[in-house]
Amino acid sequence: MSDENTGTPAPHQVPHGHTPAAGHGAPVPPAEPHPSRWGRVDDEGNVYVRTADGERAVGVWQAGSPEEGLLHYARRFDDLRTEVELLGTRLASGAGDPKHALATATQLRESLPTAAVVGDLAALSARIDQIVAHAETALATAKQEREEARAAAVGRKQALAEEAEKIAAESVQWKAAGDRLRAILDEWKTIKGVDRKTDDELWKRFSKAREAFNRRRGSHFAELDKQRAAAKARKEELIAEAEALADSTDWGPTAGRYKELMTEWKAAGRAPKEADDALWQRFRAAQDTFFSRRSATFSERDAEFAANATRKEELLAEAEKIDPGANLDAAKAQLRRIQEQWDEIGKVPRERIRELDGRLKAVQDRIREVEDSQWRRSDPEAQARAAQFRERVEQFEAQAAKARAAGDERRAKKAEEQAAQWREWMQAAEQAVADR
Repeated sequence: MSDENTGTPAPHQVPHGHTPAAGHGAPVPPAEPHPSRWGRVDDEGNVYVRTADGERAVGVWQAGSPEEGLLHYARRFDDLRTEVELLGTRLASGAGDPKHALATATQLRESLPTAAVVGDLAALSARIDQIVAHAETALATAKQEREEARAAAVGRKQALAEEAEKIAAESVQWKAAGDRLRAILDEWKTIKGVDRKTDDELWKRFSKAREAFNRRRGSHFAELDKQRAAAKARKEELIAEAEALADSTDWGPTAGRYKELMTEWKAAGRAPKEADDALWQRFRAAQDTFFSRRSATFSERDAEFAANATRKEELLAEAEKIDPGANLDAAKAQLRRIQEQWDEIGKVPRERIRELDGRLKAVQDRIREVEDSQWRRSDPEAQARAAQFRERVEQFEAQAAKARAAGDERRAKKAEEQAAQWREWMQAAEQAVADR
């Protein structure tokens, strides 16, 4: 290469002998030595660069002194080195494309054996080798990251497809499941980096699952509509019966039937939403009509029963003053009159029945006890039984005295024992008559 008669101004002296650091930072300005360390210009103007394999001609310089020629080719070397360092810096910072950097560095390395420059070609070659290695490592890392990202993307889409298939097969939470399938679709669209074949296969799985869910959901709601139509018809039948019973005065059986109707209403299920509330209002209105009438009737009856209870309390106050011990016949007559009036008064509140009847029964029991006591005291059989026992005592006592007079002590003792036994019986019989 020749720069003869090019008119290029003589370049200033540019240091070029510094070997760049092994790192990936910004280029560091080289220091001495003079470019003559790396090349020379002979007497005829030929420019040589020294390499590990010996000198190599890089051009001809006749535009000035040999020193100016060396400086010119050294500047070319520095320009080349700067290009290499900029390439390395961009790659190290992450701003550069590793693929482009590798191609450029490889091209520079291939052109280096013929480059028309004077400088430390071995150091520059080593620097280019570092950049090539760095670019290859970055490419390998990027490839691995892409593979990992692809694997993650594939895994995520597989997981989404499996979730969709599970929803399609099992879920009956129709709204929540439908919302989830839409969310899966939205997420699916954001997942990139899956190869086309795999992506198509996974999409077919997801799409099939979504269609299966939609069919199952559609069947469910079609059946639900059918059930709700049947429920509507059944509830209308129940309403007709409830309305027919609304004017009944057969309070107990009708109230029981309304309870049964309520059970049947719940068992009928839900009618269509727009009709269910209106049906319920009709059914409830019929119930309310009946129970309001019954409540009014029961209120009147309760008032009557309360008044009856007051009247019976007045009779009880009179009955509880009766003294059967003073005059039993008068007491019995007074009680009969009170009982007749009691029956004429009629019913009282249910919760008062036991209390009031118990108080009247206590009066009856008191009169009956006095009557029974008088009868026992006048019972001829009891008195006769006591006299008989007394006679037997006297007989055995006479036998004992006769035997003892005859000197028969054994017979006398036996007769006395028999007399003692009959005496006990006699005393018991007399006590029984007295207690009456």
